[in-house]
Amino acid sequence: MAKEEATAATAAINDAAMDAVQRRLMFEDECILVDEHDNVIGHDSKYNCHLMEKIESENLLHRAFSVFLFNSNYELLLQQRSATKVTFPLVWTNTCCSHPLYRDSELTEENFLGVRNAAQRKLLDELGIPPEELPVDQFIPLGRMLYKAPSDGKWGEHELDYLLFIVRDVNLHPNPDEVADVKYVNRDQLKELLRKAETGEDGAKLSPWFRLVVDNFLLKWWDHVEKGRLQEAADMKTIHKLT
Repeated sequence: MAKEEATAATAAINDAAMDAVQRRLMFEDECILVDEHDNVIGHDSKYNCHLMEKIESENLLHRAFSVFLFNSNYELLLQQRSATKVTFPLVWTNTCCSHPLYRDSELTEENFLGVRNAAQRKLLDELGIPPEELPVDQFIPLGRMLYKAPSDGKWGEHELDYLLFIVRDVNLHPNPDEVADVKYVNRDQLKELLRKAETGEDGAKLSPWFRLVVDNFLLKWWDHVEKGRLQEAADMKTIHKLT
């Protein structure tokens, strides 16, 4: 019992040291729990959904989304996650990655409206992009993937991730609580970032979900972005299980 109490005390200290904004989101946000077929089976706190112990012992799987925003030059907007993020701090990733919450507006499954509403909300929260610049009907869901990835010894991800693409020129006002840096990249610049991440040059790191999308889908889908034929690439029936 003494060992268990010591472990709990250590966890409490670590949680107390967590950034205040991130701690609030961890305990207030309720993620949508799903099975491997994307059927809603309940909800739990963002905190519990990202504890590797819970993920492994209870097989907690939650719904997520990843936005890929391109400008009119067909350059992809990337963000570097802030240093205070609980999972994967300071890694480079796609434009916005987060979770629809267990609320009516983000549970709506018709035309994937719930996930689109969540994407619009988080693009405002993280990057300061006004909702009127990102109409929800402009987000194009291209696919879904299921993956699991540890961040460190305590935290990780186990997500059924909706991949949303959108082409819009937007005004950016990044939130420093969420985002350390942003940049637009073309294909060659993305390949250079991939090279740096593989060699560790400049300390570059990529999020595991972004790397999975790059390796499995992104360059093919980029062709559809440039041709204005994104809908042709969509496959929302398949759930790709990736590792």
